[in-house]
Amino acid sequence: MKYVDEYRDAALVRQLADQIARLTTRPWTIMEICGGQTHAIVKFGLDDLLPKPITLVHGPGCPVCVTSAALIDQAVELALRPNVILCSFGDMLRVPGSGLDLLTAKARGADVRIVYSPLDAVGIAQGNPTKEIVFFAVGFETTAPANALSVLRAHRGQVRNYSILTSHVLVPPAMRAILGSPDNRVQGFLAAGHVCAIMGVQEYGPIARDYRAPIIITGFEPVDILEGLLLCIQQLETGRTEVENAYSRAVRPEGNPTARKIVEEVFAITDRDWRGIGVIPQSGLALRPAFAHYDAALRLQPTHAKAPPDTVCLSGAIMRGVKKPLDCPAFGTRCQPEHPLGAPMVSSEGACAAYYRYRNRGAASVPAATAG
Repeated sequence: MKYVDEYRDAALVRQLADQIARLTTRPWTIMEICGGQTHAIVKFGLDDLLPKPITLVHGPGCPVCVTSAALIDQAVELALRPNVILCSFGDMLRVPGSGLDLLTAKARGADVRIVYSPLDAVGIAQGNPTKEIVFFAVGFETTAPANALSVLRAHRGQVRNYSILTSHVLVPPAMRAILGSPDNRVQGFLAAGHVCAIMGVQEYGPIARDYRAPIIITGFEPVDILEGLLLCIQQLETGRTEVENAYSRAVRPEGNPTARKIVEEVFAITDRDWRGIGVIPQSGLALRPAFAHYDAALRLQPTHAKAPPDTVCLSGAIMRGVKKPLDCPAFGTRCQPEHPLGAPMVSSEGACAAYYRYRNRGAASVPAATAG
């Protein structure tokens, strides 16, 4: 496939792995942030190509996985109201809260609709003026511009029956929380290229400096990931701790100024509860007071009864990089994609789902080298 095959070139992948092996003189633990990177690593068996001293751990790189059970409970409670149509991306429907998930609520009669854009939800609000339409706004910085734009469109079009239940989280504060944790193992990061394509790279320099951890902005294909790992190992082996952009074909230093402006107009930074990690200060986005009418939590006041969490599931430790999916006693037995205990198993980008899909059946081979 044009523009993809060159980033899956088997000969180049093995060449990069050999370079990493020759360079490595001691153990290093590196975390990839994005769930898409995790799936590529496991699918193509990239971790098996690396020398044994290098350990890859999988971070909280999936916004579905880190959305708190309390917010999912609120979404379910709103969906079960007879005057509410709850709209969501499809990967949120099976994520367990402390009780029901949205798919079970839908089976019980709730009007839950899968949309492909928050602007679709604004259209549903325009077509159903007697209903309250709530969009479950989940995501990292990548989805924030579109969600902000939906609020602006509803505001400018005077669509008063539209609101969003916000669960936006920010990557840099989570990196700080992981590096500052007493049980931290991470010595370097592969940062998520799509996040940096929106927000730029300026936030990462202070993190690399404060925690002496190199940060490499990386893409999502095998060559991208191994190039990022090579740069990270080069820094670790020589004692450097800098930010490097290995995804310059998509990421500019300033990011996307237009998208950032829209986000800053609609959202303000706030504290956020990350599932499996806890409250991270200044790590989320909330609607500004000028757009309070579109805040479902304020307008509709959802409540929920919280049940105790499952103590067998290790999803929190997995998302902090302390454990891997195969360390969990419930993995593949009590916890499977059809009956997940934790969000990393149900999410399409979750680490547990990646291991279940690929490690249970054998990793996919890196495609054969392309001609020429």
